[in-house]
Amino acid sequence: MASQLSRIMRPDDANVAGNVHGGTILKMIEEAGAIISTRHCNSQNGERCVAALARVERTDFLSPMCIGEVAHVSAEITYASKHSVEVQVHVTSENILTGTKKLTNKATLWYVPLSLKNVDKVLEVPPVVYSRQEQEEEGRKRYEAQKLERMETKWRNGDIVQPVLNPGKPNTVSYSQSSLIHLVGPSDCTLHGFVHGGVTMKLMDEVAGIVAARHCKTNIVTASVDAINFHDKIRKGCVITISGRMTFTSNKSMEIEVLVDADPVVDNSQKRYRAASAFFTYVSLSQEGKPLPVPQLVPETEDEKKRFEEGKGRYLQMKAKRQGQTEPQA
Repeated sequence: MASQLSRIMRPDDANVAGNVHGGTILKMIEEAGAIISTRHCNSQNGERCVAALARVERTDFLSPMCIGEVAHVSAEITYASKHSVEVQVHVTSENILTGTKKLTNKATLWYVPLSLKNVDKVLEVPPVVYSRQEQEEEGRKRYEAQKLERMETKWRNGDIVQPVLNPGKPNTVSYSQSSLIHLVGPSDCTLHGFVHGGVTMKLMDEVAGIVAARHCKTNIVTASVDAINFHDKIRKGCVITISGRMTFTSNKSMEIEVLVDADPVVDNSQKRYRAASAFFTYVSLSQEGKPLPVPQLVPETEDEKKRFEEGKGRYLQMKAKRQGQTEPQA
């Protein structure tokens, strides 16, 4: 089963330099994933459901997309466990004047089917027919790995980003730290009253972009997004706070932690909770689109120094992985 979405990129999809926001692409990726996974989960007779986004694996932005280009988003179901479905998505940009096409993104998303009668109830997923025997075993390994990572992330996400009243010196964490407060309305939600995952990702990318721009004061673009974990649903009427802070800088990239907290202001029985979290990586570009050096982050507190070292570890791990992939095969 596969599906495809296509849309031309407009000026309101991009920054002042004409580069399409990473959040716009992430929102399209999630829309394609939601369509195909909801179709699959309703492909057999039984209780009707809607597929809700649980996790997005690391997503690399391989090439910038520009205003006037057409984004083609194709989605395919590649694995199903008892209660979740894996969707792999490819994004290609097309210059409709020259016909040139290039791959810009590859992403893997995980959805769970929620009953329309009770959105707190997770239903079973219909089985997937695999084209070759190894696909199911490979998919099961990916499922177990992401399940373990989701649990680890959930336990370490109790941290709260406190508002900064007096921003510090340039290149410090407090100087670029940013927050966005958003009241969840009907246009943000599915027909069943909880927020589209793509809407949340777009807001997360927006906040990360503000942090990166404040730090660099140049044109910045999304380079990659580490796994985005959706810890809990966000319902219509909630006030969400999306907070971003710089955690690490290399010579030409910067890592920004983004946390989403939901406050159910119309429901006194539920307290504020962590809804989603991720690390975004940005790069700084010149007017010609060439990478620029990034001002080095100056961590001040012990917590900031600890987060810097953790970010450095993630950076070195990913750098080693990329180098391993590019080495010639014997």
